[in-house]
Amino acid sequence: MANKNIIEAKQGQVDALKARIEGSVAGVLVDYRGITVAEDTKLRKELREAGVHYAVIKNNIMRRAAQDTGYAALAEAMTGTTAFALSEEDPIAAAKILQKFADDSKGKFTIKAGFMENEVLDAAGVERVAKLPGKTELLTMLCMALNGNIRGLAVALNAVVEKQAEGAVTSGAAPEAPAAE
Repeated sequence: MANKNIIEAKQGQVDALKARIEGSVAGVLVDYRGITVAEDTKLRKELREAGVHYAVIKNNIMRRAAQDTGYAALAEAMTGTTAFALSEEDPIAAAKILQKFADDSKGKFTIKAGFMENEVLDAAGVERVAKLPGKTELLTMLCMALNGNIRGLAVALNAVVEKQAEGAVTSGAAPEAPAAE
């Protein structure tokens, strides 16, 4: 029979993981077998800088927490060596970083499954999410689009002013400033 203290400690781990999953917008399960300590340290640093929580948790604990949060379908991927990455803010940060690491590791590190927006994703789904532009990239694209429109307006207004100036020079009158609308 299991010790009551051990059961309570494990239930505490399940509850803590459940709370972390519920507070996350996305998560990814990976098989980390075959990577070196140096590679793992580098990966953890990159994930931490992106605001992603990454941990190796026993499959049984993860399975129980996933069932309690509605992600029971993730249980199929919880076999062997499994690590869990959870992102509380950026829904694609974990997928993007882990997919790049998996591609660079040449099969030593693989994506198992994930979740995003209350939907369980298989490895291919996580890969599709990883190919989406990130928050910073989207903001840059938006700024460039807005800047392009403003630049176009400035060029058009400048052309109107230059055309009016040419007409005024040929007629000998002083150029008029464009009327404000």
